[in-house]
This record gives sequence, C-alpha cells and structure tokens, in this order.
Amino acid sequence: MASRTAIPDFRRQLLFPEGHSQTLAGVWLSHRLPVETADRHEVCLPDGDRMVLHEETPDGWQPGGPVAVLVHGLAGSHRSPYMRRIACKLSAKGIRSYRLDLRTCGAGLTLAHRPYNSGRSADVREAIRAVTQRSPGSPVGLLGFSMGANIALKLAGEDPRSNPPELVSVFAVCPPVDLKRCVRHLQATLLGRMYDRYFAKLLWKHVQAWQSATPTAPRFDFPHRPRSIEEFDDLFTGPIWGYGSSGPYYAEASAWQYVPDITVPTLIVAAQDDPMVAPEPLRDLRRPPPVQLFLTRGGGHLGFRSRNRHDPDRHWLDWRAVEWVQQTVN
Repeated sequence: MASRTAIPDFRRQLLFPEGHSQTLAGVWLSHRLPVETADRHEVCLPDGDRMVLHEETPDGWQPGGPVAVLVHGLAGSHRSPYMRRIACKLSAKGIRSYRLDLRTCGAGLTLAHRPYNSGRSADVREAIRAVTQRSPGSPVGLLGFSMGANIALKLAGEDPRSNPPELVSVFAVCPPVDLKRCVRHLQATLLGRMYDRYFAKLLWKHVQAWQSATPTAPRFDFPHRPRSIEEFDDLFTGPIWGYGSSGPYYAEASAWQYVPDITVPTLIVAAQDDPMVAPEPLRDLRRPPPVQLFLTRGGGHLGFRSRNRHDPDRHWLDWRAVEWVQQTVN
C-alpha cells in the first residue's frame, strides 16, 4: 500500500458506552433492514459439498465494474444484520455484492456433508473464483467479519499466488487471528464465559439442525452438550475435519501466521473493548506494508454504534467498509 488510508475516528454513541452494549447494539438496532432481493447461486466445492452466494446487482452496474464478496462470522449467514446492511449500502454506491453462506450456513444448510470452520480459506477462494466467472473482468474486494475476517486474512497470506488475480483488497473486522488466545480470552472473565457458553450452544444446535435436515450428513452423537467453544471444537470440529482435537485445528487455522505474506491492500478494523476478541494478538501481528491496523478505543464486537457526526446513520463500521471498497476496488 503506497499510502495509509485516512479513517475518521470512531466516537461511540453515549447510550452504549462499553464493548458489551456496543456488541448488542450492532445486532438489535438493525431494525430497518432491506427486503431480500438477492439472486442465489450455488458454489460447487472439490469434495462435492456446496455453498451459496447471494448476489445484489445495483441498477446501472456495468460488466467489469467493482465487486465485493462478504463472509459472515461464527453462527452467522447472509442474513446477519451487518451483511445485509453493508450489501445494501454497497448497492447504493453502484457496487455489486455477493454474500457468502459458508458450508451448512443459511441457504446452504442441507448442501454440505461437512460444516464450516475458521480455517476454510480454500472454500472462500472457490467462492471468489465463482464470482469472477459471473463477473468477468471485475476487480474483487473481500470483506470478512469476525471468523470470516480470520478466513479472509488466512486466504490473502497463505499462498498469494494461488488467489484469483481479480482479488485486489481485503477488509477484515474483529478477526480472531489467534484462535487459541481468543478462546482463552473468553474463558478469563465472567462476561467472556457467558459469550462462550452462548456460542457453544448455538454451534451445538446448528449441528443438530444440520443433521436433522440432511439425512446424508455424518451422524455425530455428543457425549454431552459442549459448555465452551473450545470444548465444541475438541468434541466436533477437530475430529470431523481430521485434526483430532482443537489444538491442531487452532494452530493451522489461525491467520496470524499468514498475515506477514499478504500482498494486497488490507485493512483490519477492531476495537480495544471487544468482549470476544482480545486486541493483543492484533497488536502483536507482523504486518507487511500492505496491511493496515485501525484499532479503536470502543466499538465492541461488530458493534461500532457511533454518535453520527460524519455518516448518514450510526453504523460507523458499514461506512468504513463501503469507503474501503470504493478506494481499493476499481
């Protein structure tokens, strides 16, 4: 990156003064979400599983115009509020967007025989290739959120030469770049343990729903309901993907080790008061010149509910994503 991107400061809305309330506000104050109008496209993966892309093409978009691919976080989908808000705002700026449902997520619940995990960069690479076939000649920006941000950073740096040449930039929000440190951060406080139990329950329920809806999915009986994300990964993710347990899975899937080899303009945005993802692993990253880190004092996890001084609404994060795509995808 030849120059650093100018980013306006985040000033949190006074009603949400700390990370937990900011995190909840980002989810529950998205009441004016647009009506779903996206076209669905399936992505076939080398092992026979499928994912789903949700395409929004604005009026007046021309072939070769800018494209953004959005990847959701843990227990999310194309329907996640931040995904829908940002896709709508990209469309208003004339940018075609594709929201990806990872394996077994959203519209892809019954289309895969193995579920998603935090290291499936190869799946996202296949999705980008599918996008370039649908949008030939278009530059592509990759936007990842939370777990999806870890995947995006891993993809960008693990083998840059294998990435489609159309991939020109990455925007990564609140990435858990060191999965082991992330789960231990959750376990260190009462609030963190509440989030940990909540997501472990969501993941466990997701597996039940997936297996119930997909008769051909492998059967897996939990000895008990997992009480933490790490326990879920020990019991389920590690074994089903051949890692054995959470340790080797976290070691291979964590993006921190791939960031030094990123060659495309990349912006990482995170908050110091994120109740789920600690800022220390982000500060410790060895960042090459193309990678910029913008660490705000507040904002929580995917919250960033602002005082509305510079943007058309209070969703500060949405506008930084749109601006980044406008600046780098052309």
